[in-house]
Amino acid sequence: MAVKKKNNKKNFFSATVLTLIVFLPIFCVLALYFYFSYSLPRIESLKDYRPSVVTEVYSSRGKLIGEFYLERRYIVPLSDVSTVLIEAIIAAEDDRFFKHKGINLWSIFRAALKNIRSFEIKQGGSTITQQIVKSLLLTPERSFSRKIKEAILATRIEKYLSKDDILALYLNQIYFGHGAYGIEAASRVYFGKSSSELSTAEASLLAGLPKAPNYYSPFRNLQRAKQRQNYVLARMVQQGYLTSAEKREAEKEPLTFAESKNINRSMAPYFAEHIRRTIEREYGADYLYKEGLRIETTLDLSMQITAQGAVAAGVKAYEKREGVSDNNSRVQAALISMDPYSGYVKAMVGGRNFKESQFNRAIQARRQPGSAFKPIIYAAALDKGYTPSSIIIDAPIVFDVSDGENNKFWEPHNYDKAFTGPITLRKALTQSRNIVTIKILRNIGVDYVVRYAGQLGVTGEFNHDLSLALGTCGVSLLNMVKAFSTFCAQGVYAEPIFITRIIDRDGNIIKENRPSLSSAVSPQTAYIMTTLLQSVVEEGTGRRVRALSRPCAGKTGTTNEVRDAWFIGFTPQLVAGVWVGFDDLKSLGKHETGAVAAGPIWLDFMQKVLTNKPVQTFNVPEGIVFVRINPDTGYFPATKDDKIIFECFKEGTLPTSYLQSYQNKQDQVN
Repeated sequence: MAVKKKNNKKNFFSATVLTLIVFLPIFCVLALYFYFSYSLPRIESLKDYRPSVVTEVYSSRGKLIGEFYLERRYIVPLSDVSTVLIEAIIAAEDDRFFKHKGINLWSIFRAALKNIRSFEIKQGGSTITQQIVKSLLLTPERSFSRKIKEAILATRIEKYLSKDDILALYLNQIYFGHGAYGIEAASRVYFGKSSSELSTAEASLLAGLPKAPNYYSPFRNLQRAKQRQNYVLARMVQQGYLTSAEKREAEKEPLTFAESKNINRSMAPYFAEHIRRTIEREYGADYLYKEGLRIETTLDLSMQITAQGAVAAGVKAYEKREGVSDNNSRVQAALISMDPYSGYVKAMVGGRNFKESQFNRAIQARRQPGSAFKPIIYAAALDKGYTPSSIIIDAPIVFDVSDGENNKFWEPHNYDKAFTGPITLRKALTQSRNIVTIKILRNIGVDYVVRYAGQLGVTGEFNHDLSLALGTCGVSLLNMVKAFSTFCAQGVYAEPIFITRIIDRDGNIIKENRPSLSSAVSPQTAYIMTTLLQSVVEEGTGRRVRALSRPCAGKTGTTNEVRDAWFIGFTPQLVAGVWVGFDDLKSLGKHETGAVAAGPIWLDFMQKVLTNKPVQTFNVPEGIVFVRINPDTGYFPATKDDKIIFECFKEGTLPTSYLQSYQNKQDQVN
């Protein structure tokens, strides 16, 4: 009996030991599994994979002109990635991708041996699925505990997602160096093409980058990049993706890399920056830089290129005339052009060099327009009863501007320091007579003109005194272009539009801008102003732009001490404005004027953008009548020897002097 009890104890002990040997490891594994599974990230979030992607800005004809991002990434479906690239990635990163269930035990064992020998974690043996876990769900720390968590999550992902879904995640997420996240960005950065267009040689080079993007970058060390490429090609042969002959052919293929350039600074820099500022102000930085918006704009890229060339040529011509050599204070110029009927901004240049200065002088600068402001005063006068034949006396005038303590007097003068005596309103604007404009402003009222300017879209810093007649207010170039655009469009004000549509990453239209039009002045007033501004071009201060050789209207502007030079003008199809000056308000030089400094830039731009465009005339609205008058008196001809021109008037505003004799002559004709 004693022997039997002894055997029973022995058998029990043996069974216990055996049980422990068999089940203890299982228990430990389960314990570890539950320990490391606690508070692991939910893999369901991968279904809603929404990484930061690039916001793209397009011209009116779909040309990419700007990109904004924190991570340069373009999401592409797996079907848009070339097959050879997918094969190269699998051969280089995870040759058993389609066979394993998230982890490759042989790779882990091999990596573990290397880590044990070095007493630190140097190699991970990670599968593509594990790399997704590391990139999207866990921190990139190197530790055994993280590797265990990584393996657990990888196996879960394999049950939750298809292999194609996993591969698509990987290809859109992985970093390829030089700011390129995902395969589409890598294809554009390194080769300037889509990932669907890559050759075997190009695909194998990119497939070698994720292991160590900076180390294997062809931009930093082409020899190392080629060595890595050859390794990938060899792996592709081993996996049956390529033949040896195809491998040799790919190794010999010359690689042409894309030029590294910042599209925001190379296409339409001031326009793109304006779009960036607008979106960030309206939607916030995160939405701009992370949400992959498609921003469609009004920019005409061919016009923009022409505008940039015209500004560059204009400032170069100025510096040649003036013999300027001081690079610390360089002359600046700005140009903006828009469709007067829609408000679509077609071109914008905010300075001579965006790299040197991002300050946009077409929109952000507030400068004195000088005589370029006069058309606003004259338009306001037309609505107060003046006509093109109204006579104003161009003679010296002195204003008492004493402040109570000191006697002060203001004695304005004309640019040529001369006076012409009686002069018609048309001639006064044509010759840009300061004294006449001051008298008109005094008669119709400063406050009235400021309100009138607002109707035309001109807002800014206004002096509420008679100096406004000389354009002493602070306004932007865009504001002035808006006013002239209203004259061109027969009195209809069009709010400037830069963005036509914004589309989010899911294809939803989140904003759409259509032309915003409103009646600002009567068609008759706008037309008469257009003819007055045509006279400025034909025989006044804007004569230099007659070389356009088609109907156009415009006005020069030159401020005190020639700190600012302007020319703003339009044809029936297009309006544009140019400003030239120094940021530090330095004088342009005593011989410089709006006609000399700004006019040639406007002319250069308009000549080129209107090439092959039909010549059009300005339409005459109803309510306008043309009659013969004496340009010296502003009245109907009194004798057959009088000078005669045809002048336009609003119905009911014909000159009253000699009216009866005129009517008698008309009766005789009839």
